[in-house]
Amino acid sequence: METRLTLRPGQSGTKKLVQRYGERLVRVRYLCDQAGGRRLKTVELIVESVPWQPRPRHSRRRDDEIVAVRIGWAETDLRERARRLGGVWRPAQKLWELTWANAKRLGIADRVGQTDK
Repeated sequence: METRLTLRPGQSGTKKLVQRYGERLVRVRYLCDQAGGRRLKTVELIVESVPWQPRPRHSRRRDDEIVAVRIGWAETDLRERARRLGGVWRPAQKLWELTWANAKRLGIADRVGQTDK
């Protein structure tokens, strides 16, 4: 079976289902069964809603772990600060290597693992 169309409540093709299921309706899917020559319509419903508080997330990295970070050529101040903190420029990869703690200290922890640009 192949999903051909997924609709949110309120879109064309969901009005009768919104009347039937109301706020519980999450989405409507149209599936095609080419082998059986049928089109199926399915609904996703909310069946329970309970209060939930997520646990605080802890970093999976250790502060002494070496990470690769992209720092732009025009970011001269940031490059100099990374160098002063012991960062190493890797020209072949065009990335800086520094510890996770220093990446957080420089405010560029969100750039770790980003290789495009």
